[in-house]
Amino acid sequence: MGLLIEILEKRHDRKSFDCEKGLLDNYIHRQASQDITRNLSGCYVLNDTDDNVVRGYYTLSSNAVNREIFPEAPARKLPPNYRDGPTALLGRLVVENRMKGRGYGGILLLDALTRCLDVSEKVGTMAVVVDPIGEQAKNFYRKCGFVFLPTSGKMFLPMKTISQMVNL
Repeated sequence: MGLLIEILEKRHDRKSFDCEKGLLDNYIHRQASQDITRNLSGCYVLNDTDDNVVRGYYTLSSNAVNREIFPEAPARKLPPNYRDGPTALLGRLVVENRMKGRGYGGILLLDALTRCLDVSEKVGTMAVVVDPIGEQAKNFYRKCGFVFLPTSGKMFLPMKTISQMVNL
């Protein structure tokens, strides 16, 4: 099995994708292509190059976080007249059940962070934000260096930290 991460296209087989989380399964089955067409998000798939079967995916979109939600240090970087800080939203990141426990979640995350870092060099972006669903996802992102945004349930990772991670 050869695996490749690429933007979702019609040739990718999503029908059999199963991560046992109905919301995430339904997204890749029914909604992802519509979001791409409407420019609401980009969807990147971990694709089995032998048969074009989707084994995992993540989504990225632009986002803004209210300065009052950021911890003090990142909020100070915003000029006083900026109400929101520009961020990238890693909206979904999931690997199908058959692929879990093999490190593919980390590979997808690193790919997503690298893409966000590339964009941040062209378009102002302070951090990557995630909105983890459940304790397992919170622990995964925490282990990867994400920090909770107070009062929101979301987590973030500053671009400076991502740059250090990616450029090791």
